[in-house]
Amino acid sequence: MKTVSTSKSHGGVQGVYSHASEVCACDMTFAVFVPPQAAKEAPVPVLWYLSGLTCTHANVMDKGEYRRLAAELGLIVVCPDTSPRGESVPDEKDNWQFGSGAGFYLDATEAPYAKNYRMYSYITEELPALIAANFPADMERQGIFGHSMGGHGAITIALKNPGRYRSCTAFAPIAQPSTAGWSRPALEKYLGADEAAWRAYDATLLIADGRRFPELLVDQGTADSFLEEGLRPQLLEKACRDAGRDAGMELTLRMQDGYDHSYNFISTFMDDHLRWHADRLR
Repeated sequence: MKTVSTSKSHGGVQGVYSHASEVCACDMTFAVFVPPQAAKEAPVPVLWYLSGLTCTHANVMDKGEYRRLAAELGLIVVCPDTSPRGESVPDEKDNWQFGSGAGFYLDATEAPYAKNYRMYSYITEELPALIAANFPADMERQGIFGHSMGGHGAITIALKNPGRYRSCTAFAPIAQPSTAGWSRPALEKYLGADEAAWRAYDATLLIADGRRFPELLVDQGTADSFLEEGLRPQLLEKACRDAGRDAGMELTLRMQDGYDHSYNFISTFMDDHLRWHADRLR
């Protein structure tokens, strides 16, 4: 692991790091904020933030406004990249919904993408091992959240790993990527034409297939331009309602009046999400 940069913030340290990823077969970059408590009370809980389409690790680091409260609550915040990158990594440079910046947190099975686009394994296996080995992280206390494509990733990863994560929230997640216009073509290219393979990366279908996570918090802006065609939180709401609270699938969906899809929306409600996670990671 190489240190790209470090900077003191709110008594903690915001760092950016890179490493040669075996899983993604390329160099990967990620950001980690370590709160001041880690120097005295290590290890501390770990919160994973998964970013959306076109983003890198830097978007939430620069605009998410998480460090002040993360320092107060004593949370390590890990911000991975959204896809493999590099000259040898296949890409569609004119398509912002696929390839670089659009890994969809899945493990691709189709050529030529299967070699590099293994973001599910990267987020759940390789990067956690790196974090555990190099940071004062309590890996028994992990939470996960994200935005848009990253919200989709956070929920699907939590549903498939409920014993690992104690908390999960999302900002404007893609609720049903197997039918949304901006994600369906990506799933077909990464996973092939057999839609049965897509179910493993669709929150609503995972819930329908019996996957459960005790409780989810989702914030969605009513002025989000992607609301009706891409995000469709009502489908996640229906899936959770059909599963039923008694089955261990409780959803708190908050429709935030007038907010859009930007980091102005995310930063407004970031404190709420951090406190939600901290309450469950104590």
